[in-house]
Amino acid sequence: MKFESFIALRYLFARRKQSFISVISIISVLGVALGVASLIVVLGVMNGFTKDLRDKILGVNAHVITMSAAGNMTGYTELMNEIEGVSGVTGVTPFIYSELMASSSQGVKGIILRGVQPESADKVLTIRKYMQDGGFPELNRKGLPGIIIGKELAKRLGVGVGRRINLLSPSGKKTSQGFVPRVRNFRVVGIYKTGMWEYDSSLAFVTLDSARELLGWSNNAVTGLELSVSNVNNADVVANKVTEKLGGYPFYARSWMDMNANLFAALKLEKTAMGVILTLIVLVGSFSIITTLVMLVMEKTRDIAVLMSMGATKQQIRRIFMLQGTIIGVVGTSLGFVLGLVVGELLKRYQFVQLPKGVYSLDKIPVLYDWTDLVVIGGAAMVLCFIATLYPAKQAAKLEPADALRYE
Repeated sequence: MKFESFIALRYLFARRKQSFISVISIISVLGVALGVASLIVVLGVMNGFTKDLRDKILGVNAHVITMSAAGNMTGYTELMNEIEGVSGVTGVTPFIYSELMASSSQGVKGIILRGVQPESADKVLTIRKYMQDGGFPELNRKGLPGIIIGKELAKRLGVGVGRRINLLSPSGKKTSQGFVPRVRNFRVVGIYKTGMWEYDSSLAFVTLDSARELLGWSNNAVTGLELSVSNVNNADVVANKVTEKLGGYPFYARSWMDMNANLFAALKLEKTAMGVILTLIVLVGSFSIITTLVMLVMEKTRDIAVLMSMGATKQQIRRIFMLQGTIIGVVGTSLGFVLGLVVGELLKRYQFVQLPKGVYSLDKIPVLYDWTDLVVIGGAAMVLCFIATLYPAKQAAKLEPADALRYE
């Protein structure tokens, strides 16, 4: 063991008369550990919330949508073939989007209607994970046209699987008696629940043919194309490739990041703000390191003078106290990592914290660790602890042996 390391450890774990220094050292370690553990747990929970929200948004929406500025798309089969050849695209499906009215004997509600192609939509959208009953294949059932609705919408209309609802389209036709809207009967063949009220209360799925008939569109018209990509974090890159592939205007592609930019920007800002606030806890822990080392320098003035009289250089004295602070930082950070990861795993496994239903999109706290966050937390804690050692170490190295031993 090196000379500086030996002295640093000896001073850090003082005994007898200097036992108070050991207590202060333990408090410093705990301060750093609690700060690091708080950062790990809070950022892990926020990452979990962000991922859960992203998954639910992408459950009912595609990673990328392609539309035409000229209006509805026709001849979309050729466009689908071109898009499928773009690197990163794993699935393409056409869709129709419209707003209309749904009614039953129990109530009336304005909804967003999505016309989908059941065979390809099931490969692009992941809403099947949230289906409580039925699914896209049920839309092709013979007889009355099928419709899939959200749990909240089903409650509002007082219907369940197998019950009928009416859809009223604003795009009607003129007759001798005036304007007559189109009204069609549908049978509920599926109910989903994402946990997001905006979707569960207003979004419904039918087949493309049913949507065209209800809206009075031609047989080969769609609103646009929905795409799934291999890496959701690169959806914006794939969107640009699709736009280039289709030759630009009037076609354009938008990723889920563009369509939900404000929401995820707010989540990112909140995560950053929480990180800064909790970093202050680590900063407080690092201040306690300064207190520990300053008290140790005052307590060990005679010992420092003796060491310097025996040949120890100012650089060696400085390194002794810098090593002490670094050891506190390493032990505190390591203990904080263990504590934070254990608490996070307990939250994930036992879910002993329940969230109020109806307030959040989930009823349990999600935890997701990002290794980038963990590296940044560990690095920041170590840097703060190291900086805290500089002033006390400098003061220790400035001692003059003759002055320190004059009154001993």
